[in-house]
Amino acid sequence: MDKILIVGYGSIGKRHVKNLLQNSKHEILIVTKRKINNKNEPRIKYFDSLTDALKEDPKIGFVTNETSFHVETAIKLAKKNIHLFIEKPLSNSSKNIKKLQEIVNKNKLITQMGCNWRFHPCIKKIKNIIEKEEIGKIYSVQVESNSYLPDWHPYEDYRKGYAAKKKLGGGILLTCIHELDFLYWYFGKINEIFSVTKKQSQLEVNVDDISLMIIKFKKNILGEIHLDYFQRPDYKRCKIIGSKGTLYWDSNINQVKFYSKNKKKWIKKIEIKKYEKNEMYVNEILHFLKSVKNKKKTINSLSDGIKTLEISLAAKKSSAQKKMIKIN
Repeated sequence: MDKILIVGYGSIGKRHVKNLLQNSKHEILIVTKRKINNKNEPRIKYFDSLTDALKEDPKIGFVTNETSFHVETAIKLAKKNIHLFIEKPLSNSSKNIKKLQEIVNKNKLITQMGCNWRFHPCIKKIKNIIEKEEIGKIYSVQVESNSYLPDWHPYEDYRKGYAAKKKLGGGILLTCIHELDFLYWYFGKINEIFSVTKKQSQLEVNVDDISLMIIKFKKNILGEIHLDYFQRPDYKRCKIIGSKGTLYWDSNINQVKFYSKNKKKWIKKIEIKKYEKNEMYVNEILHFLKSVKNKKKTINSLSDGIKTLEISLAAKKSSAQKKMIKIN
């Protein structure tokens, strides 16, 4: 059984380790600077040095440290022929992205971005409905994602986390890249983007805590995105408007419904009464491990991560320059 290396043991690293212990038989190597009080799990070895951990010859790596260190870490692992699961976002800049991609391609590595919402049943159902062209010709999409940053990890000071710090690659636009990711998954390439991305609230952070975006997709679909760090309660929604009607998802009730223009009524497409959020995370790592085993491309590879990062950086540029930015 291949050894799995986890680089970074914050909240997402701990979640992946717990899920790996419960859903696989792999031995796990954890690189962390954090103090570990309980080291009784026989399948886990802890290291404070990546160099020492690499001597154990892991074949699979999870890059779960702070955003600004993702690419640097991934390159070190890729050079050792380690298949890569990289937490979102890929990075906070384009530095060394091309270098990473070249190594991954040369060594024929399996890669996956940690965008867990692609594995949510409602998000997957919307993808299926779009592919079946049930909405008809799509005209526009509206997406909203709100949360309150201090609620993310109530057990720790939100001001010290990576999401609140510019030097660690934080900020709403990059940290909450999920909406850009699944919209890119749904509709493909984006031609232009306009954004207002800034610090708006009284949160004690030095990063953007709101991002409003207007997007022009290559398929002549218009998109609107609202992201923020300062709303309670947590809430997500997606509305897609097409020639045959309107598709709507509400995260509060985990329901996707379609308003048919012809039938003049709402039709329920899927509703999940009791959804355990962790299922997304379990399913994404199982997909990755299966892809590695079968040597098949994942549904969200490094190339997708590069594209969504390019879109995010273009949005930042748009906000700084106060104009629409073209994306090549």
